[in-house]
Amino acid sequence: MTQDDTALAHALRRWRDRTSPQDAGLPQGGVRRAPGLRREELAHLAGLSVDYVVRLERGRATSPSAQVLAALARALRLTEAERDHLFLLAGQAAPTTGQVSQHVPPSVQRLLDQLRDTPLSVHDAAWNLISWNPLWAALVGDPSAWRGRERNIAWRHFTRMPGRVTHAPGQQARFEAALVSDLRSSTARYPRDRPLRSLIADLRREDDRFGALWDSHTVGFHTTDSKTVHHPALGPVTVDCDTLTVPGSDLRIAACSAPPGTATSEQFALLAAIGTQDVTAPVHAPRGGR
Repeated sequence: MTQDDTALAHALRRWRDRTSPQDAGLPQGGVRRAPGLRREELAHLAGLSVDYVVRLERGRATSPSAQVLAALARALRLTEAERDHLFLLAGQAAPTTGQVSQHVPPSVQRLLDQLRDTPLSVHDAAWNLISWNPLWAALVGDPSAWRGRERNIAWRHFTRMPGRVTHAPGQQARFEAALVSDLRSSTARYPRDRPLRSLIADLRREDDRFGALWDSHTVGFHTTDSKTVHHPALGPVTVDCDTLTVPGSDLRIAACSAPPGTATSEQFALLAAIGTQDVTAPVHAPRGGR
């Protein structure tokens, strides 16, 4: 074990001990020997195995990836300075302003934790899914097993990956124009981000529709729009979807809602009870969305 491994292990334990379940949007969960998160809870929040968290905290897991470090920073509610310190302790270069960031500020994460009755998902400037709440997972499907490009909304949509979301033709055209336009703006802001450039190149090669939209320099904006989610237990759920941006962080928050007293609002209440249990395979829709 190197000195750097020891420092990383110590920092992770200290940050975990200071993060209460309430801070992380979790229930208190009975008697605790310490006020902080349990290892199992940190692993769940970061999408890691408990064994890997244990090895990290004991200095026996070396060279964690940037994706793992970003997930730990979100789960531990680290500030941007603390996140950069975490990267340096792990021997990784801290994210720069020339690259797409997946950092979710603690204040934003607290707000998301409090909006339990609204399905929410959080995406970076390349439309990679980085966070979501339980109601979003219950509605759209649990994404915790998705890896790599599977978590990119543009990739899922334009390569027709299985999903529960469908759009009417007009809605789909607006959604695609806004998505491509947003990615174009991101490439201008992050010209040195290699994963983003690779995503664009692969999408142009994989899908003619994406290539045509990209070459046309189409301009679109994410506005309130409707989509239908085909839930295996509840059937079609029609929701309004808004895309909110977070100033200074370049995050996109996709929020699904329904007017009070409607059938969809009643379905939301059922979703909260059902969660992700007893969920069958997703509908193979023509194109999947947020």
